Amino acid sequence: MNKISVDHIGIATESIEISKIFWNLIGFKDSSNHIVENQGVKVQYLTGESGAKIELLEPLFSESPVGRFISKNGPGIQQLAVTVSDITGLIIKLKENGIILINDAPTKGADGRLISFIHPKSTGGVLVEIIQE
Repeated sequence: MNKISVDHIGIATESIEISKIFWNLIGFKDSSNHIVENQGVKVQYLTGESGAKIELLEPLFSESPVGRFISKNGPGIQQLAVTVSDITGLIIKLKENGIILINDAPTKGADGRLISFIHPKSTGGVLVEIIQE
């Protein structure tokens, strides 16, 4: 059985520096930041006292996935990320059950962990990122 937990909520923003002002004011602290070239995104993680995480996502260019999301929907919640104990096994199980994946093979995410995305058509409208713990 695959252990699963919520890892973070990803929020698309036009400016990490402006967006994090609010999150810092309510108590989230800056943790790590990264540039993920293969996804065309700048990432800033923020962590709450309880360990809850928010990921601010700023597109590096307008045609990146986050850039297209902002063009279509405006800034806001872009994805829900969950941590799993066996990403490869879960991908196989999802595909066998007709779930639409954006990428069939895991890739490296912002912090070096393996990730894959599940298409919102299969999740009731939510982009879900699965992350190998």
